[in-house]
Amino acid sequence: MKTVQTGIEILDRKLGGGIPAGSLVALVAPPASQSELILFELTATRETLYLTTARSTEAVRDALTRTNTRVGSPTIKEVEADAPIDHALRLIRQLPEGANLIIDPIDVLEEDGGIRYRNFLNDVQTHMMNIGGIAFLHCLSGRAVPPMRDTTEYMADLVFTLAMDVKSDSIETRLTIPKFRGGVVTGDVIKLQLADRVAIDTSRDIA
Repeated sequence: MKTVQTGIEILDRKLGGGIPAGSLVALVAPPASQSELILFELTATRETLYLTTARSTEAVRDALTRTNTRVGSPTIKEVEADAPIDHALRLIRQLPEGANLIIDPIDVLEEDGGIRYRNFLNDVQTHMMNIGGIAFLHCLSGRAVPPMRDTTEYMADLVFTLAMDVKSDSIETRLTIPKFRGGVVTGDVIKLQLADRVAIDTSRDIA
């Protein structure tokens, strides 16, 4: 099966070269984290449709402009508040061959819930398989988690989970990959530095 590189070296290495084309990937992260840096770096490798469901297109474009990490030139579209699932699907169906998709965050669509949301994920995956792309779903793990989050993580082919540990003198961010459908889950914990770009934290914990 064809694999697609994320452009984030540590992820591609852990995944054996990249993510299988046609995959749904859930990035589960605290809302008060630098997880958007991962999304931004994903735009650098391929043509990307960036669907924003919460912030304006101008806000996302400004953030991409100001970041110091490596970014591409994604097409940024704001999902309409009325019938967000229908609007998002219309935009996604226009994706060309070899393009990736980012939905940031997926929470707004999860809140529509029920069979419509499950059918939406199936439709997205079918289209991504047809064009050889990857869909990245940014899932916020805050105080109010949408009731359809279990469905998102079940339907996803890969789940990336970010956890933060706030210490007296630092913030530690750890990435795990608890799910890789059709692949191998290594169980490794990747310690990241998410300051102004995605990097590996090479420091050693002191007991």
